Amino acid sequence: MEEEFESVPTYGPYFKWSSEKTWKTAAKKAGFYKTVTEEDEEGNIITSEVLDAYTHEHSIDVVGVIYKGGEWEEQEDGTLKEVEAPVKQDGFHVNYLGPLPEGWDKKSVSPKTPVRVFA
Repeated sequence: MEEEFESVPTYGPYFKWSSEKTWKTAAKKAGFYKTVTEEDEEGNIITSEVLDAYTHEHSIDVVGVIYKGGEWEEQEDGTLKEVEAPVKQDGFHVNYLGPLPEGWDKKSVSPKTPVRVFA
């Protein structure tokens, strides 16, 4: 007997936000940031928010701003001189695997040649 599966839309793993700020807001809303408290060398308590990128439920790879192209020329002293500037691509990019947070389906993109992929 064959098992039947329900067809569901698949999103990701590539997502694009308009900026890093909008990405962080979405990630915080989805519960992907946690508060970490630690003590520094002088005994001061430091609290910070940290992206909980890898858990048993999800994986988050923050790619960030993507630049394409550009050309550099090696100089006699071993340094590189920019001949043609790389072009900044629109958006702030994140790769994500896991249960899809509410509203993230609208941020899903399908690049022809992804800059980074999950192995």
